[in-house]
Amino acid sequence: MSSSPGAGFEYPSQYVAWLKRDVLLFAHTVGSFKQTDQEVIDFYARSSGARPIPGVPPFDHRRVVDGQRLMVFLKPLPPSSQGRDFELKTKVIGVYDKGKAGTVVETETTLAEKGGDDYAKSVGSAFFVGQGNWGGPKGPSTPNFPPPEGKKPDVVHVTQTTRESAHLYRLNGDYNPLHATPEPGQKMGFGGAIMHGLFSWNTACHALLQSLGDSDPARMREFQARFAAPVRPGDRLVTEAWRMGDGARDGWEEIRFVTRVEGGKVVLSNGRALMKCSGAGRSKL
Repeated sequence: MSSSPGAGFEYPSQYVAWLKRDVLLFAHTVGSFKQTDQEVIDFYARSSGARPIPGVPPFDHRRVVDGQRLMVFLKPLPPSSQGRDFELKTKVIGVYDKGKAGTVVETETTLAEKGGDDYAKSVGSAFFVGQGNWGGPKGPSTPNFPPPEGKKPDVVHVTQTTRESAHLYRLNGDYNPLHATPEPGQKMGFGGAIMHGLFSWNTACHALLQSLGDSDPARMREFQARFAAPVRPGDRLVTEAWRMGDGARDGWEEIRFVTRVEGGKVVLSNGRALMKCSGAGRSKL
């Protein structure tokens, strides 16, 4: 068990539900998990009402962005949750003081059917901008998965966002004003509204599955990436992926990838997936 303040703290379970309509919306906008809401919610009010983590100071949820996320896919989800009870169970792995830059809160979340199987597990970090220097531990270093040097990518996939992309994506249930109005982003130094980090994350996952897995979700076991820089609505995203060849175990092959704004900055780094590739984009290693 980590010695970090708050480690092991468990939030109350959250019930989640979805309809076929939500799955279709996700497919068209590449979205996130809502809870049971059927209407727009006040993101700040809900976030500020979260149970405080013992041993750490309270943080301002109006100044938080995604840091890094790993997803492990355990079992296919049904197209609708109707007639069944699903819940998200979240616990704190650690809370790390990064000084003037801010604080990282790392959590593990499990999506499960109540009294039944686990369907997915996620390890993610939230970065509270400018909310550090409270005397907490710096935290461990995270493993890096750089792309191979001197090798052209096996797959290149392009996603064009529009000025409306963030507004469409938020209909999946993430109503953070940071992605809808310019003021929050201006206060955080981003210059205005930015895309949801999980939009970039999910579109990169979709790109790998489409390019290397025949769009079959059963071919994806793990997917992770670090949120390296914000994306603005209208940016063109380029994902480059490399098959790591002989690293396959039990048919699962390691894929490394990076996503950047075309001609510019990297927005997703430390990209890694485990896939059963369909044969497209054969590694030249």
